[in-house]
Amino acid sequence: MNKKSFWMVGAGALVLWACTARADNITPQNLSELRDAIQADYDHRLEDLYEHFHANPELSFVENKTAARMAEELRALDYEVTEGVGKTGVVAVLKNGDGPTVMMRADMDGLPVKENSGLPHASKIMQKDRTGKEFPVHHACGHDVHITSMVGYAKMMQDLKSEWSGTLVLIVQPAEEIIAGAKAMIEDGLFTRFPKPDYVIGFHVWSGLAPGKIIMESGTVMSSSDSVYITLKGVGAHGASPHQGIDPIVLGSAIVMNLQTIVTRNVAPLKPGIITVGTFHAGTKNNIIPHEAKLGLTVRSDDPETREKLLEGITRVTNNTAKAYGVPDELMPEIEHAPNKTPPTINDAGVVDIVRSELQDSMGTHMMTRPRDGMGAEDFAYLMAPETGVKGVYFSVGGSISDDPAKAPSHHSPEFNVKPRPSITVGTEAMVRGAIALFNKG
Repeated sequence: MNKKSFWMVGAGALVLWACTARADNITPQNLSELRDAIQADYDHRLEDLYEHFHANPELSFVENKTAARMAEELRALDYEVTEGVGKTGVVAVLKNGDGPTVMMRADMDGLPVKENSGLPHASKIMQKDRTGKEFPVHHACGHDVHITSMVGYAKMMQDLKSEWSGTLVLIVQPAEEIIAGAKAMIEDGLFTRFPKPDYVIGFHVWSGLAPGKIIMESGTVMSSSDSVYITLKGVGAHGASPHQGIDPIVLGSAIVMNLQTIVTRNVAPLKPGIITVGTFHAGTKNNIIPHEAKLGLTVRSDDPETREKLLEGITRVTNNTAKAYGVPDELMPEIEHAPNKTPPTINDAGVVDIVRSELQDSMGTHMMTRPRDGMGAEDFAYLMAPETGVKGVYFSVGGSISDDPAKAPSHHSPEFNVKPRPSITVGTEAMVRGAIALFNKG
């Protein structure tokens, strides 16, 4: 059976696949056969599964079809599967004797971006988000790679049960793009209704990294993220009579510039911090001074002290700039801190040593070191926050489509694309080897 006809058959093909897997030589007998088995599994089914997910992305907390498909795939591999955890999340458990509990995570949501990759399997999906607004949807951050890889490593961990002992928990997480899904799953009993992990492991494909390369570091690997929304109130007037109003656009422009002094003058020079104003909405016509303007901010930092300084500074600078522009007390700005936020993602040094040592021995040519060049954020942080007692590692796998990864399309862009084969096969192998190392050495 070729790959295309396999998926056309639909759910019933899962049974046929289970019966023919050994004949297709994709069942490893031990870890030495793992790489060849993953490559064969990719050719047999994972490539088509990836293209299916890429062509059918779904937005945060409405990943209903994606979650159902992942639940179906994991049940076919004899995992105990629970759906609807944290709204649309999926949890799959495989018990294999005594030993530690290891959690493996993949996120599944797409972004409200119209795809312009030119791929034959490019998304043409339009979908209503959780508020009812309709958007084009694109897997513009590689989450389709993550969930496809999960199906791959779920199978390999099942096939290689003789190599490890303990309890494996797989989580298909919703709403990473709005940094809400991990927290929602935890609040819905992820660590109480299911076996609580000793360790958690996950990866993110990276378009700016050479295909199949792995970066895994100790300490802070992702920043904290806070979203802040500022509503500026003015007094409307004719554009030809600005003295009769209070212009929130001029006020907002001053606040945008003044906010940058928080980073440059209040935060220590060697402490990273970012305040980015990503949205500025005001007005309806060129000769009308509006009565209101709205700013949307994202705030990034790597430690609690800097985070507090940035957030406090936003309130101070906003209010005092408004006063300097003559805004009366009854029209002072409204500042809203959105509930969707995340602390920094901090890899445990001991867990990194175990996993990186294994990968260096078995996948050494894939391993590399590179300093962070941005302040991306991830709600994977909640899974291994200090209060959970869970230790973990989060790493990057390269998937650049460009010979010069620095020129590859950025994450979240309409042109975003990665090379799926090295991303999925290397990510799968690293997750399997890392998890087994934690089972056996943790």
